[in-house]
This record gives sequence, structure tokens and C-alpha cells, in this order.
Amino acid sequence: MRHELPGDLKAVWQNQPTGTPTMTLKLIRSKARELQAKTRRQLLGTLAGPLAAAFFYAFGIREFPRLQHVLHPLFAFALVWSLVGLYFLSRGMSSTVMPGDAGLSTGLEFCSREIERRHYLLRRVLLWSFGPVLLAIGTFILALAMIGSREGGLFPNGLPFLALVVVWIFGYFVMRLREQRELKREIDELNDLGTSDHG
Repeated sequence: MRHELPGDLKAVWQNQPTGTPTMTLKLIRSKARELQAKTRRQLLGTLAGPLAAAFFYAFGIREFPRLQHVLHPLFAFALVWSLVGLYFLSRGMSSTVMPGDAGLSTGLEFCSREIERRHYLLRRVLLWSFGPVLLAIGTFILALAMIGSREGGLFPNGLPFLALVVVWIFGYFVMRLREQRELKREIDELNDLGTSDHG
């Protein structure tokens, strides 16, 4: 024999929340941790700029002692530029931890801010990290050309290094495009989570 629920109880039963918001919140928290880890890795990657500039500086001065009057200012500028770049890249990049009791909207805002931080970093890395390294490499190539002009030309001895530089520059821009696509995918995923929350 079936027992019908009274009207009020039936309405309460039908309006009970399902497990979807809980699942969505778990996904958002997981996404927040993933985004923070990626930002930390990218910030660590910016240390490569000063290291590369310092390497070319030391190597260039050691290999081309007769050209120090030309190389010192350029290498020094590249190194200082890359060190100043570390400051500008890390400025405003301090991260907070998503509160354990954060709701869905707070979690979505937190993830959005994390994506904005990574976008900010990607926009500035070209000027403050890639630029100084390119100057250091360009200075090294200039030294090779100046020595090569005295000893019979830059080619073929400098050709492998030049080829590596071209491949590295091409690879850098391919990587940048991939990071931009990944950011767009993460924004789309976040929008989907927000839609499922409101849906």
C-alpha cells in the first residue's frame, strides 16, 4: 500500500539539493591546487633568465678576453636587465590559499584570479626574461662575428651555435603559443564549472 507524502513534505523532498554542487566544489578545489602549482613552476622558470645571462657573460668574457671592452657593457646590461626582470615578474604574484570553507562562487573567483596571475606572467615574460637572454646571446654572436672576421669568417665554426639559437627561438614561441592555448582551455573549463553550478 502506497503512502502519499503531505504536500509540504513532498515539496521539501523534491527541492532537496543533489550531490552536484558538492562535486563541483571538489573539482574547483582540485583545479585551484593545479593552477597554483602551474604558476609556481612558471615563476621558478623565470630564474632561467638571469642564469642564462650570467652563463653567457662569464663564458663570453673568458673566451674573448681581447673584446672585453665591447662585451662587458652589453653582457652587464643583459644581466642587470634579467635581475630587474625577476622583480617585475614576481611583483603582485603572491598567492593565497583557497579557504577550506569557500563556497562555489568564492572558489570560481579564486581560480579566475589564479588564471589572471598566469596571464600576467606570460605577458611580461617576453620583455623581462626572454629579452635579456636574447641580448646576451646576441652579444655572444657579435663576439663570434668579430673574432671570425679576423680569423676567416664566422662560418662554418659558428654555424652549429647559430642553428641552435634559431631552433631555441622557434621553440620558445611554439611553447608560448601552447601556454596561451592552455590558458584558454583552463578559462573554458572554469566557465563550464560555473555554468554547471548555475544550471
